Amino acid sequence: MSNVTMKQLLEAGVHFGHQTRRWNPKMEPYIYGARNGIHIIDLRQTLAQINRTYDFVRDAVADGGLVLFVGTKKQAQGPIEEAATRSQMPYVNFRWLGGMLTNFATIQKRIFYMRELERMDESGEMEALPKKERLHLRRELWKLQRVLGGVRDLNHLPQALFIVDLNAEQIALKEAARLGIPVIALVDTNCDPDLVDFVIPGNDDAIRSAQLMAGFVAAACIEGRDIALKGPSSGEEAK
Repeated sequence: MSNVTMKQLLEAGVHFGHQTRRWNPKMEPYIYGARNGIHIIDLRQTLAQINRTYDFVRDAVADGGLVLFVGTKKQAQGPIEEAATRSQMPYVNFRWLGGMLTNFATIQKRIFYMRELERMDESGEMEALPKKERLHLRRELWKLQRVLGGVRDLNHLPQALFIVDLNAEQIALKEAARLGIPVIALVDTNCDPDLVDFVIPGNDDAIRSAQLMAGFVAAACIEGRDIALKGPSSGEEAK
């Protein structure tokens, strides 16, 4: 169970939705009311969904699964990288490459190429190349690291995606749906919750909200990994 509290949700501004005229009617069950033309999200439901999601993530990681953190909008980039790095999970926070999941083999080849360029740069091989070619390869390496740096250790498809802002990550969402990969998402009042397996109703525009949500998913990943490392308890072994 997560240790996120109602006070933390309020302080992070998780309850602030979008303008009432910009809402998605499917989010009505998660809305408490409206204030000054802004929808207010029912944080009791947010807290309940956080606890449900926490248990799912913990168990998935305990069984050897990976959670791919996704958030490419400016407000999400920092929180996504920090939480994923802390929990040793893969992440995408700059741009989602089409086929990241559905054309996984090709993405793996690009990661291998990025690693080869890194090896050439670190070993000094690039210095021996003509200046024009050296500059071209280093520019290519920089581009690859921005897009693929967070998934460099992703050796198999993830067991779940955690997304901040569904509307900004439509390609990732469609690829996960096509492959049957569960999606966890911070879902604001202008989004369609039917596209998500684990709906966490909340503000997807505030940095503090993204930090809190990415943080609890990271905590669940860390607990799940600890369970996996400890293995079965002595009581279970005796059965």
